[in-house]
Amino acid sequence: MPDTLTSPARAYAADSPLAHLLDMAQAFDAPDADEQREDAVTTAAHHVYTAYPDTLATVVDALDWQGHPALPGTGTGAGPFEPSAVAWLDGGLWLHHTLRISEDDGARDVLTLIVPCTCGHGYTDIVLDTEDVLMELLAELRPTHGLSLHDDRTPGWRSVQSLPPLGGHRGLPE
Repeated sequence: MPDTLTSPARAYAADSPLAHLLDMAQAFDAPDADEQREDAVTTAAHHVYTAYPDTLATVVDALDWQGHPALPGTGTGAGPFEPSAVAWLDGGLWLHHTLRISEDDGARDVLTLIVPCTCGHGYTDIVLDTEDVLMELLAELRPTHGLSLHDDRTPGWRSVQSLPPLGGHRGLPE
């Protein structure tokens, strides 16, 4: 009887289907950070052009998106984070897009509008489901010139530290 703690060097024949599959897996390279960025930008632009053709697609160009590679988990319950893309809208507002992949629903586009707070020390992130939801939200933000009203009780409100310049833009108005 073989020792269960010591596995044989190769428990399968060199020309077996498993051997061929394992050789294919070794040759398969996962996308590098640049490929992840490009894929994130392409996916974000495609989603905006198909799901928001009358609004965002008319003002946000594919070149406006900046891709970010996936981030591994931090060990504190956060992550891993999927590749994503962001687009600057001006006035401190950003769009954030990611493709959430789960065993339950497969791949799902998640587009979030990130809106600075009137207090200048936080932001609200709002997941956009449809073009109608976007238009309703923009109608609410219009009187405040694109700022969300401060409310400590709002679960989506997050405080922020002072932001360094990012691509020549600041995230919140000074």
